Amino acid sequence: MDHEPTELSMLKSNSLTYMLRCIACGLLLSGCVVNPVTGQSEIGLVSTAQQISIGRQQYLPAQQMQGGLYKVDPALMAYVSGVGARVARFSGANLPYEFVVLNNSVPNAWALPGGKLAINRGLLVELRNEAELAAVLGHEVVHAAARHGAKQIERGYLLQGAVLVTAAAAGDSGVSDVLLQGAQTAAGLINQKYGRDAERESDYYGTRYLAQAGYDPYAAVSLQETFVRLSKGGNSDWMQGLFSSHPPSAERVSNNRGLVATLRREGYEGGEFAADRFQAATANLRRALPAYEAADAARTAMHAGDYREATTLIGKALALQEGEAAFHGLRGDIRFKQKRFDDAITNYDRAVARDPDYYAYYLGRGRARAEQEQRDGAKADFNRSLQLLPTTIAYLELGKIAEAEGNLEAAEQYYAAAGVRPAP
Repeated sequence: MDHEPTELSMLKSNSLTYMLRCIACGLLLSGCVVNPVTGQSEIGLVSTAQQISIGRQQYLPAQQMQGGLYKVDPALMAYVSGVGARVARFSGANLPYEFVVLNNSVPNAWALPGGKLAINRGLLVELRNEAELAAVLGHEVVHAAARHGAKQIERGYLLQGAVLVTAAAAGDSGVSDVLLQGAQTAAGLINQKYGRDAERESDYYGTRYLAQAGYDPYAAVSLQETFVRLSKGGNSDWMQGLFSSHPPSAERVSNNRGLVATLRREGYEGGEFAADRFQAATANLRRALPAYEAADAARTAMHAGDYREATTLIGKALALQEGEAAFHGLRGDIRFKQKRFDDAITNYDRAVARDPDYYAYYLGRGRARAEQEQRDGAKADFNRSLQLLPTTIAYLELGKIAEAEGNLEAAEQYYAAAGVRPAP
């Protein structure tokens, strides 16, 4: 086996080290920004305009993946948005903040770069007052304002830059798309796990925003105490939701207590909890809780193959909350599993009529129509679902239809989009 001369090996190593240093220096010189929350200088490869662009591009897909908007109570959405705006104005970041409630039972909240935030109805029903809601939203505001999501993207850029230099030093010419591929990772931001420093920073400044907005900052303490207690119970909904990305701890409770004491000394006394206002705003959601519990149980029964029990449970949910599109959509899913495709289409029709902006109803109806050889309607549904959220299933189904119609070129394109090869 041949070996390189030592001098050549050393030369390559020195060249690589030099190139990496040049890149690092270039990043430090050209990408220095002041963090609007902390006031500290840091590398900023993702500009504010880019953060806003990423947030706008990913907001709709992120919502769709998490159940879509909670539409049966528009007043609740307006209320949450108002509380979020009240806190966000103290962030120091000039971002187009937006707050939505998602139709999802899992207790969770998240923020995208650029100020696009969401909270699940499953978390709202676990809070006790408006100040706790403000604490949750304030925490997420800091994640956006302090560039926590942007920093995750920047770390990817730096790693990819090192890969690019290493590959170039090795004579690899197949790396031209590395940075482009890295820019496509933003969709995973809603599930990312922040480091302890980012969580502490969000707790600290979020609690300060809470106090500055006129709320009692002790809500940040009571909220974390509740989270710590719930985390010890190992509830799967919490573990797959908020706790997976924002793990509670006794340390966070202690830190919040210390900060509240500091804020009291600074004169932040007499803040409000606004429990009555919160209870009034969430009253409809709380009354509907048995309906959503029945629907969640129906989904579990459906996945277990117990369609009779699933049908009974979703019927109970609809009797309690007939206007919820998700319940009609779930009944459509159950009918589809039973191969009752006409009934499934009827239920998907009802879901679309109540919420025409959620991809799953079109995807389900398209599949039922395809089973009934209603190709034109199926194609329209699949294409509409793709506009809302690109999925492998929709591309595969369109590929099957194109293949059945003899349009092999289109079929290949659909299969390629789905990332699969058609059977020979």
